[in-house]
Amino acid sequence: MKLNSLVIVTCDDGSVDLAQAELSAVAPAAALLEELSAGVLLYDAGIPFAELAAQWRITPPIFVRHVVPVQAIAPLGGHAGDPAFLARTLPDALPALDVALRFSVQTRILVEVPYKPYDLNTTLAAALAANNGPTLDVRAPQQIVSVACVSLHTWRPDASLMIGGAHVGRGRRLAAFAGLSLAADNLSSWAGGMRRFAREEGQVSRAEFKLLEAFEVFGVELPPRGMALDLGAAPGGWTRVLRQRGQYVTAVDPGELDARLVGDRGIRHLRITAEQYLQDGPDRFDVIVNDMRMDARDSARLMAAFARFLYPHGWALMTLKLPEHDRQPVLDQAFVILRRTYRIAGARQLFHNRSEITVLLSLAQGL
Repeated sequence: MKLNSLVIVTCDDGSVDLAQAELSAVAPAAALLEELSAGVLLYDAGIPFAELAAQWRITPPIFVRHVVPVQAIAPLGGHAGDPAFLARTLPDALPALDVALRFSVQTRILVEVPYKPYDLNTTLAAALAANNGPTLDVRAPQQIVSVACVSLHTWRPDASLMIGGAHVGRGRRLAAFAGLSLAADNLSSWAGGMRRFAREEGQVSRAEFKLLEAFEVFGVELPPRGMALDLGAAPGGWTRVLRQRGQYVTAVDPGELDARLVGDRGIRHLRITAEQYLQDGPDRFDVIVNDMRMDARDSARLMAAFARFLYPHGWALMTLKLPEHDRQPVLDQAFVILRRTYRIAGARQLFHNRSEITVLLSLAQGL
């Protein structure tokens, strides 16, 4: 076993089997060493992290949200001295940071210890930035030192893989796994792929976070003063986000919109179903979104029917709700339906998704 093939893979705890299948598809020899926490998996990928990251840059996985290399393993004492110990030992154990690239330290603590991620982040970042090191930028890092503080239950690393062995507490199997990588290779620039947004005044629903995260992950831009269609809009979370970004929204839902949206002249609320709207002959739109609670295949058929009302330059965004069992066959069938009229430009299970994925669509050639 070599350190350059150890990785920590993170996914939704209900999609572990699908994430494992994605890893096996690009690294057939991958072996699970330990489940560090729900949806946080330590793997010997069998190939170098650089090779794995290169493949996923070309074709990102759907269910793996975050991946980082493990290049150093340090024992932890489980006490307040751990951050200072790691600040002394990790800089020399990790590859050298590129001084031309902004960096951050991201820590996940998956075991009970008397310090917080902030304590370790600030202590280690100060050590890495010392002596004319790279610039610290926690909001937009280009390179990331990832640290996971864990308790090992079944896998014990070989002594040759450990650093600073004298620090370990008696009878404790606590360890810090650390690695340096480009933010672009981690699938997400947020620790564990956990993108959090502050709740805003006037927010209608938590579903808004899904749309905000999708904008970031897929890098989509809304057209100035665009025309947007929100299918299944009630209570209006996605409609509110679209209006905030200058879109004129047709919100289709027989249910009521939040009272704070009523009276906005940029919102046209049609209290009918999406199927009824199809029969009425819809307008054409720059953007179509759909977060409706229905079978993924039915939702795909509905979106396929609306494709002819999307301008050629436009795009569509939808969530596909997945069943508890047989999720992959259902997802495959939904993709087949969508590909009849769209090109699937992106598909990810985002942090704010649960038993669903978010899909970005553009019109297929020739429509």
